[in-house]
Amino acid sequence: MTLYAFFGALEQGFAYGLMVIGVYLTFRILDFPDLTVDGSLPLGASVSAVAITSGYSPLISIFMATGAGFLAGVTTGILNTKFKILHLLASILTMIALYSINLRIMGRPNMSLLGQETVVDRFREMTGLLPQHSTPVLFAIVCLVIVAVLIWFMHTEQGLAFLATGDNMQMITSQGVNTDTVIIFGVGLSNALVAASGALVAQNQGAADVNMGVGTIIAGLASVIIGETVFGDKTISRALIAALLGSVLYRIAIALALGMKLGSFSITPSDLNLITALLVVVALVMPKMKRKFLAARGAK
Repeated sequence: MTLYAFFGALEQGFAYGLMVIGVYLTFRILDFPDLTVDGSLPLGASVSAVAITSGYSPLISIFMATGAGFLAGVTTGILNTKFKILHLLASILTMIALYSINLRIMGRPNMSLLGQETVVDRFREMTGLLPQHSTPVLFAIVCLVIVAVLIWFMHTEQGLAFLATGDNMQMITSQGVNTDTVIIFGVGLSNALVAASGALVAQNQGAADVNMGVGTIIAGLASVIIGETVFGDKTISRALIAALLGSVLYRIAIALALGMKLGSFSITPSDLNLITALLVVVALVMPKMKRKFLAARGAK
């Protein structure tokens, strides 16, 4: 892998880092399988693209995208808690609806940002760094700030209720906590982060597309599992950092795989879904194999 490809992997890893953290919040903390993210990522991209082309500041467009993602997550949460629709089905319904909503927002399947100023351009001008260096630094700073805020939040009274809702809903309900509100807020927060990630990706790539969210949930899960396997998840702080670093490792693994050649055979971008599936399988199997190996070694 070339140095240019490595920086590209870092850039992608941190750009999608917020998405991975959002997936971690629902799947690991709330125990809520949420497929809304496949729709909220392009939602954030489309809102940001339309806002920028309409004359709004690129930074303001990210906040607008974040708000739109929050509303999408709240919709899924309400369908699940208030209308008693199974969480998986509720998220699928919202995801399907978001496809049409994203088309309606942009008025077309995709929208270019060429010639428009983005936060990436502004940061590059402020720092004077090379493009391949400035973008990973910017996205890393954004992700680290969000992780720091989440770590602080998880140690507050509301954050502890958030953690307890996914861990033992009956117990926290007996303490007088409205778990419906916690779930609605949690799913909303998750999709807000995913939409913010979509806005960053769109501004970095210079375009938004309604299909850019396909496979988002798989990539997010793969990153979370890889991060937990490599860095561990004994504390909430460690788990959040592991999820972010897992996103970077996942993108590096993808870059390495795309650069592999075995004779006349080479991996192409069309094989990414297969590579992702294999990475998830390996990440899931490795801890079990490690436990079996240590148990067998201890028995001897």
